[in-house]
Amino acid sequence: MKAKPFLIAAPAALALALAGCGGSTGDTGSGGGSAAPKDCSSADVFCIGLVTDKGTIDDKSFNQAAWEGVEALKGDGVQTKYVETKDSKDYPANIKQFTDQKYDAIVTVGFLMGEATVTAAKANPTVKFVGVDQFQDEAATAPNVTGLIFPEANAGYAAGYLAGLMTKTSKIGIVLGEEIPPTAAYAKGYELGSKAANPKISVAKVYHPAGPNAFSDSPWGAGEAKKMLAQGADIIFGAGGGTGNGALGEVAKTSGAGTKLYCIGVDIDQWDTVPEAQPCLVTSAEKKLVEGTTDLLKQAKDGSIKGGNFLGKTGLAEYHDFDSKIPADVKTKVEDVVKKLEDGSLKVA
Repeated sequence: MKAKPFLIAAPAALALALAGCGGSTGDTGSGGGSAAPKDCSSADVFCIGLVTDKGTIDDKSFNQAAWEGVEALKGDGVQTKYVETKDSKDYPANIKQFTDQKYDAIVTVGFLMGEATVTAAKANPTVKFVGVDQFQDEAATAPNVTGLIFPEANAGYAAGYLAGLMTKTSKIGIVLGEEIPPTAAYAKGYELGSKAANPKISVAKVYHPAGPNAFSDSPWGAGEAKKMLAQGADIIFGAGGGTGNGALGEVAKTSGAGTKLYCIGVDIDQWDTVPEAQPCLVTSAEKKLVEGTTDLLKQAKDGSIKGGNFLGKTGLAEYHDFDSKIPADVKTKVEDVVKKLEDGSLKVA
């Protein structure tokens, strides 16, 4: 591995440009300015590339959070760039854009990119790969791939437990992207947590059909949330990028939002990233994606990164404007559950 200085600077604004293969790209250069990109094979620059899952870099969810984790390292000695994937068939070609340019580390976002990531890693053994939401099977993986994985079921459980205590109708819902292990884990935890808090509760659940827009279909998410609201659900969890964000937005614009109807975000604290959801957004089921991505890339930079799996942290985001509206006993019970999930004394079966 090249020996290079490790410098960190504040993230700069994104610059978008069209790319000829598989989607659009953003290049923030080295040092956060307009300087021409340096040769990534050079010892004086550490190049980090990121390939999104199907969706955009500003999806206000997992793609965006992973990119923020990359950008946290950008400085005079670090050069960063991303490629947005429009269709899953473009995964290999999008990764190849970075391996062809001799990038040092490549972050691939999403469970669905797992196979393409391992294939590329085996063909490029000197490149360090970080696979977000990609569990690494020891028999099938490559030594230069580290899977950044999270106990989504724990975050879902905490969100569901809160919902179970807050609901007045004993009907809640969850609108998800495509059914893959991370979304399924969120759903499982949400159902189990809500029922632990309220055995009488009914949970409506729907996954988006598989396809290029499974995690970016806001209109579909809004439509599904509308159906759930019509059936009496008073708290809806949106878990699936732009698709889930559509559900949040639908709850937020419905009469009673913030007083009778509530919503819960996912992956990151969506209070600032999805401001249109603020009228109903009590919290978000968080995966510490930014922190986990940054930590692994620091290890890739200093040469200490190991293959296999790296378990990131989860939790619930702040209550923000709803802090004073949530009863003290509810907050205490939820805090106790979160602590037990963190220390392992409560396990999501």
